[in-house]
Amino acid sequence: MTGVEQIKVLDGEAGMRLDRWFKSHFPGLGFGHLQKLLRSGQVRVDGGRAKSDTRIEPGQLIRVPPLDVDRKGEGAPTARSIRGQDDGEVLARMLLHEDERVFVFNKPAGLAVQGGSGVSRHVDDMLEAWRNKRGEKPRLVHRLDRDTSGVLVVARTRLAAMKLAEAFRARDTSKVYWALVRGVPGKRRDKISTWLIKEATPDGDRVRVARHGEKGADHAVSHYRVVEQAAQALAWLEMEPYTGRTHQLRVHAAHIGCPIIGDPKYFEADTNWEFPGGMQNRLHLHARRIVIPHPDGGVIDVTAPMPPHMRQSWSLLGFEEQSAGEDG
Repeated sequence: MTGVEQIKVLDGEAGMRLDRWFKSHFPGLGFGHLQKLLRSGQVRVDGGRAKSDTRIEPGQLIRVPPLDVDRKGEGAPTARSIRGQDDGEVLARMLLHEDERVFVFNKPAGLAVQGGSGVSRHVDDMLEAWRNKRGEKPRLVHRLDRDTSGVLVVARTRLAAMKLAEAFRARDTSKVYWALVRGVPGKRRDKISTWLIKEATPDGDRVRVARHGEKGADHAVSHYRVVEQAAQALAWLEMEPYTGRTHQLRVHAAHIGCPIIGDPKYFEADTNWEFPGGMQNRLHLHARRIVIPHPDGGVIDVTAPMPPHMRQSWSLLGFEEQSAGEDG
């Protein structure tokens, strides 16, 4: 972090001790370092000096000097790293963007968005911790697969939820995903257009490519481009779903013969293929960026840092994040 920041206390942080607030927002900041910053007056609450046990309230501004540690969403939390922490702290660590209408979180891989079979903790339930003073609970407006990490938009009010949900239905949003796949597609960029159908199996829901006109099938369209590749073995794809079907990008990647690395449902390795050494056998799919109309006008444009297991793979392959050229 560079430069002094003034960070606003959230509704869900009411009554939190200042040292716990720093632990949730800057998990890499040591207790001793924080004490020095407090004693020297570099950390302030609403302009006044504070102590580690100072209780903070929503709307207060916390002055944070330059720190050599990651801030909340920048630290790319993992499902394992958030065990044992209360829901409010976990949400604060995941937070990438906030305003009066919208939260945007960086969901860790392995954390479910909603409840289901075998799910003990999920974002929808955790949002109870951030009910506002009127009793309103933040509302989900879209979903990510449990093992997919990245940007998750949540509405803070009922009206904001209606407007954001309509933007998703009208396809006024732009969603960019990063994936690491086996092999390299034949075309550097292309559109994938198929019909998909979801079926229940003993291992949970599974989606397959269907025939046009098959009962229960939905049309699905995705775009992709190859950003970088490691010989002919692996490729970094930037993928954009035009439609929003269940498991769409995972099925489409497999459909073109380049399944996503670590996908437990759709990756079928041939007998000659070996999982790359040093990589974690986890789904390499990340919701990198979302651009969506703001309920009050303008746009929300948020980018999420990659999860640790994907950063590790990018490092092993020598891929540079700047190669994606996201500025446009």
